[in-house]
Amino acid sequence: MGINNSRSWFALVVKSKCEFKAEEELNTLGVQSYLPISIAVRKWSDRKKEIKVPLIKGYIFISATEKERLYSLEQKSIVKCLFSGGKPAIIPDWQIENLKKILKYKSEVIVENYLAVGDSVKIIEGPFEGVVGILKSSGKERTLSVSIDLIHRSVVVHLSSKSIVKALD
Repeated sequence: MGINNSRSWFALVVKSKCEFKAEEELNTLGVQSYLPISIAVRKWSDRKKEIKVPLIKGYIFISATEKERLYSLEQKSIVKCLFSGGKPAIIPDWQIENLKKILKYKSEVIVENYLAVGDSVKIIEGPFEGVVGILKSSGKERTLSVSIDLIHRSVVVHLSSKSIVKALD
């Protein structure tokens, strides 16, 4: 079976703080890349400056054939391609197009970690900081319930979604 020549969107993981370098390397290769960016204001003691920052740290997206995807993985700033079910994960075109539309109008956007019921989560602020538990539900009021195993019991705590991150395995 030959290599597929159709283009698909893939998410590539890049080395820490190398998103712009990855974009440059991919452009040099001739691979169509998309690095969503936002504008951040950095303050120094004597001035403020607006700078471009990657919207989704650690990732760049490419629209590529299988051959181009493989060449992309050889670049120094690229760590890996995300996989799902043992195959390179393909991002639907409409998801990338929606992201582009949202960013086109320069409105303030916030990127949140996607948490699903059943994920292991860690509390990062407040009196329960450092506690790890299992996400049990996600409510409409932007609160989450976390179950923490404690002496073979579950303790449910309702927390702000901003105080929880996905725990590292």
